[in-house]
Amino acid sequence: MVDLEAAIGFVVANGDAVDRARLSRLRTGAPVPAGLLDAAEAGQSPDGGWPAVLDGEISSVDATCFRLAELDDLGALGRPAARHALDWLAARQLPDGGWDEDSRLAGLAPEWARPGDPEAHLYLTAYAGFWLTVAGLDARAAGPLDHRVGGAYAGVVQAAAQALAAWLAPDGSWPSFLPAGWLSAAVLHRQAMYDESARIQAVLAERVPTMSPADVAWLAATLRRVEVGEEQWLLVSARRRLAETQRSDGGWESDDGHQFDVHTTLRAIRACRPVVTSAG
Repeated sequence: MVDLEAAIGFVVANGDAVDRARLSRLRTGAPVPAGLLDAAEAGQSPDGGWPAVLDGEISSVDATCFRLAELDDLGALGRPAARHALDWLAARQLPDGGWDEDSRLAGLAPEWARPGDPEAHLYLTAYAGFWLTVAGLDARAAGPLDHRVGGAYAGVVQAAAQALAAWLAPDGSWPSFLPAGWLSAAVLHRQAMYDESARIQAVLAERVPTMSPADVAWLAATLRRVEVGEEQWLLVSARRRLAETQRSDGGWESDDGHQFDVHTTLRAIRACRPVVTSAG
């Protein structure tokens, strides 16, 4: 069983002020001070995205989605910065319903976000589609609000879901990186494309026992965010895997270096915490 109290202690001991505010909101739904929200939004480009590197000039789909995840933990998806970012993502959707990074990022982008790469294209489509899915009803973008799934971005999200379904193999596998699986499953679940989502989830369930802690935490937090029931076998397996990999200091190891261990641990807490209605 995951030791949530130890995980909370790890974040308190090792996180910064924004990390601790994320933790407080995940635990209790407590409002976050405006100054910390401003700090979490720092570095946003004028176009609405966030660059891939500090002081970069070119906004990145991958980096923007990462920042939206942090803002979600802070309850900030309805603030102007997040709305601007979501509008930027929506405007960057390609005719096939997907997303690619700016070609000028070719020399900087990691393999999972490389411009023009088909695997990266699917991953970025699932990532952008996920955040437009969960944030759309809170975003209130310009124009009439659409109350279908995706809210203001319903048409964008539906096009993304159709693209993701088209790339899905009959056995539930997908021609991209592992995270594209759970992000796609979440988008498809919210679009009531339950058969397609379930096929992906079945493949993921087979892989959970060998996944890294960071991947399992991301998977479970993602599916819980779109209200996949925590009694589902995939999420039960994910919690078991997190219990097996929790360190003695209460945290979990990131795949991207120890500087991201707090972020991974916050994801694990989101994945395993009791439901707090006011935390969204």
